[in-house]
Amino acid sequence: MARSKRFLLFSGAIFLLTFGAAAQSIRTPWSGHAHDAQHTALSPVASQPLNRIVWHTSLDMFSQFRGNFLAIHYGSPLVTRSNTVIVPVNTGLANGFMVEALTGATGATNWTRTTDYLLPPYSWLPGLSSALTPKNRLYFPGGGGTVYFCDTPDMTNVTPTFGQTAFYGLASYLANTNAYLANIFINTPITSDRYGNIFFGFQVTGPTPLNLQSGLARIDFNGTATWVSATNITGDTSMNKVQLSCAPGLNNDHTKVYVAINNDAANAGYLVALDSRTLAVLADVRLKDVKNPANDCFVTDKGTASPLVAPDGDVYFGVQENPIGVNNNHGRGWLLHFDGALSQSKTPGAFGWDDTPSIVPSSLVPSYHGGSPYLVLVKYNNYVSRGGDGMNQIAILDPQNTMTDPISGTTVMTNVLTIAGPTPDTANTNTAPGAVREWCVNTIAIDPASKSALVNNEDGRLYRWSFAANKLTETNILNSGTGEAYTPTVIGVNGFVYAIQDAILYCVGQ
Repeated sequence: MARSKRFLLFSGAIFLLTFGAAAQSIRTPWSGHAHDAQHTALSPVASQPLNRIVWHTSLDMFSQFRGNFLAIHYGSPLVTRSNTVIVPVNTGLANGFMVEALTGATGATNWTRTTDYLLPPYSWLPGLSSALTPKNRLYFPGGGGTVYFCDTPDMTNVTPTFGQTAFYGLASYLANTNAYLANIFINTPITSDRYGNIFFGFQVTGPTPLNLQSGLARIDFNGTATWVSATNITGDTSMNKVQLSCAPGLNNDHTKVYVAINNDAANAGYLVALDSRTLAVLADVRLKDVKNPANDCFVTDKGTASPLVAPDGDVYFGVQENPIGVNNNHGRGWLLHFDGALSQSKTPGAFGWDDTPSIVPSSLVPSYHGGSPYLVLVKYNNYVSRGGDGMNQIAILDPQNTMTDPISGTTVMTNVLTIAGPTPDTANTNTAPGAVREWCVNTIAIDPASKSALVNNEDGRLYRWSFAANKLTETNILNSGTGEAYTPTVIGVNGFVYAIQDAILYCVGQ
């Protein structure tokens, strides 16, 4: 029987999978956005059958006031090695957050902790996004650009001890708390490297005692920190912050960190590579539209696209097209593709909007006979509102082979497999027969053991897409469906599958 939970807000409390350079240990939990620092979304454990909803819990105490379409992104759940599920919870219409730790087997609350984290400027409300380090330290955002941390997140029935750190010095924060709370905001998910160092973007909106500028920060396990401004990273004074909700990504040996830099108008941006130890700039590339290469891409703050680093070191990053719409790419954006040095632009994918692609080892797709050791999985929606037919798909693409895209006419990665959503899209009554609802996922969990992906849809269902059969072989009805901003799917250490629908986190298993 599914177990439902209600929240009490406590005031003041708040197997070895070997795959090239991207090998992940069975001891590696779902530790951040898209599982790991490369954002591969590859699960090191097999997912359970989608037989039943084991438990579910609200992620938003004010979801009933947000309307039918949730123009909001919720942070990814984390799962520790001991099967504690860490979830961010919205406790206000805008600001107001807490972090809750749940027992993975039952959904029972272990502890809660409020945070004074305040949101940066936004159009779509971003989420609070935490990270686990390899030493099981939990980090989550605090107010004024500070970060809270906890070394015992698996404690039960008692709130663990938390510390606080600031990339510009905690003493300065404590001496000038109100100034920092009003003007500095962490504006990306936190990413941990394999040594326990963390990286995140922050935005400065007003004067601070230390005259800080928006940029990227690094904090090591002992609290030693450094930062670099967005303007200094790019050498472009029009670029003034790290892209909102863009989780920093690390290369496979953790010596480089990748992130996108944009401006407040979000009408242009760069993908940059920095030394992960010093934050010295190694490379940058201005992001251009594929069909109209004289135009800058829109590096939009409405999305959650983050750099994917593949096993061969190539970097994939999603952007919005320019111009957007019928005469370009039906609002699908582009999946831009570079070598690890950002010096070579490679074949793009035909969809990139609000999506971090996932890695699919080519051995998981029996019908594939090409030469690439890995493939990439992306959403492949075709938006009615932008001139499409509403046949919204997900797709596996071959980065080493090309085709002519039938919509834009550009050369893009070849589709290896595609599959459309199965539910009629009643929200788009003027679409052609057979139109479907969107796949509402910003990162898709991959299960190598069953050669499948776990995908969430706006029809209210969680699906398993079998690569061998190219069919949706399992489904679980989570709810009646809603207009939901893109959310992640996650596989826990015991194989439970986690998906978000209508501001509720569902735990699904056998």
